[in-house]
Amino acid sequence: MDRQKQRMTLTAAAMLVPLMAACGSEKADSGSGSVGADKPVTGVRWSVDSVTADGRTQKAPTGAHVTIDKGRAEGSLGCNNFSAEATVDGDRIRLGKTRSTEMACENKPMEFETTLARAFSDQELKAKVDDDRLTLTTDGGDTVHLTKAKDARLAGTRWTVTTPNADGRAHLTFDERKGTVSGSLGCNKVNAEATVRDGHITLGPPATTRMMCEDSLMTGEKTLLRLFDGRLTYGVDHQTLTLTSENGTSVRAVAER
Repeated sequence: MDRQKQRMTLTAAAMLVPLMAACGSEKADSGSGSVGADKPVTGVRWSVDSVTADGRTQKAPTGAHVTIDKGRAEGSLGCNNFSAEATVDGDRIRLGKTRSTEMACENKPMEFETTLARAFSDQELKAKVDDDRLTLTTDGGDTVHLTKAKDARLAGTRWTVTTPNADGRAHLTFDERKGTVSGSLGCNKVNAEATVRDGHITLGPPATTRMMCEDSLMTGEKTLLRLFDGRLTYGVDHQTLTLTSENGTSVRAVAER
């Protein structure tokens, strides 16, 4: 990447810009699969599967998603993040003041982003929910196909720790069959017994290697070690795991794709 493109990417990463404007005024109707109490569209993380516009369907890149909650729509177009004011009225979702970051990402289909951005621009969408699938249709006939994102499983997932000083090297994997957890504290390897029950994890004393690394990694290791030999509460929100010990230590980790 040349210097000029690099400066553009770094500068735009934190900048929000308005998406192209559109409008819609068709009144809501209730029809099959319309949004309701038994078919909620809000408070759900929806993964974008594809967008159909002008008779052409484009498959979404990994990571494209949207969540509508508390009067806001937020998510990713695949590379760039976006946000908007959102009002849900029956099977109609009205978006306003839609803004997006403006990064140039390698290995991402920017044509798809342009098409999805047009669908999510300041306008009204008709929503139809069918089981775990959501279809959003613009007044112009473009459609966005989405699927309810599933939470990653606690067991069998490699969780990369995002807590400061972990440096991306710390990770944990829970084995439900063996009743263990193993991985890396950032410098040293670790394993311990792990019992998962009723939203809690009970960890046994950790067995670790005894290498010495730079101070920042050792500081991160000390934080992680405070999770062991005790009872933790845990929660999985899509691809994020939060572990909290009884002594107040809290650690976050993300599922490795």
